[in-house]
Amino acid sequence: MREIDVAVIRDTVASLCEEANLKLPCGMREVIENSIPCEESPVCKEVLGDIVKNIDCATELNVPICQDTGMAVIFLEIGQDVHFTGGSLYEAINEGVAKGYVDGKLRLSVVKDPLRRVNTNNNTPAIIHTSIVDGDKVKIMVAPKGFGSENMSRLKMFTPSATREDIIDFVTETVNIAGSNPCPPIVVGVGIGGDFEQVAYLSKKALCRDLDKRNPDEFYADMEAKMLEKINLTGIGSQGFGGTVTALYVNIETAPTHIAGLPVAVNIGCHVTRHKEAVI
Repeated sequence: MREIDVAVIRDTVASLCEEANLKLPCGMREVIENSIPCEESPVCKEVLGDIVKNIDCATELNVPICQDTGMAVIFLEIGQDVHFTGGSLYEAINEGVAKGYVDGKLRLSVVKDPLRRVNTNNNTPAIIHTSIVDGDKVKIMVAPKGFGSENMSRLKMFTPSATREDIIDFVTETVNIAGSNPCPPIVVGVGIGGDFEQVAYLSKKALCRDLDKRNPDEFYADMEAKMLEKINLTGIGSQGFGGTVTALYVNIETAPTHIAGLPVAVNIGCHVTRHKEAVI
């Protein structure tokens, strides 16, 4: 049994909150830059160029890439041979979020009650997803999520008679409805299967997949490619100015489901879809 003091978790979460908001995941900037030659609209070419400049300026000045530094979403993989000491794990995570956002001078965007709308003033509580895995390591991924893109997400309970084309059309329709609101070019996370709540989780987790990894199942990798192609035919373009690059990539995550159902969720990420991880 390996013991880990929750203070280590707190400090790691704090660092990840800051880092995730200051720097895009590895390769994201290059994907945006490499999309410029593929863009047919002169206006959107300029917009993509401006986005790359903004990313570079944020790095140079050590400031957040976007003013919406998001709600902290934490994906926690805990090895079953780990024992936490020194206090409450979830309290330590939220202390880490508060430290990262307050000390890092990141925008505080969380309200304590959804209707009374009083700001907590430290960006807590975080959304925490925990899974138990083999081993004695702890993997922490912090994925700050802005709500310009989050608000454009959708979920539909299809019947099992739905086809691949029906799902592709639903994802494309979701992007069309979103239009310029999620600050395209976007990243699209798609969850298929599970039940009502798990499919939403899958779509959020899909946004955090490494850029160079397609779905390991060729069937779904092909769906990702077809969705991306169809989305980029919508003509929305960067920042909604019309063009051929509306989405940068589409990721699908799946889970087993019930014989009577076929849940599908779409979680949209903006061009600063952020996540940073560490293993303890």
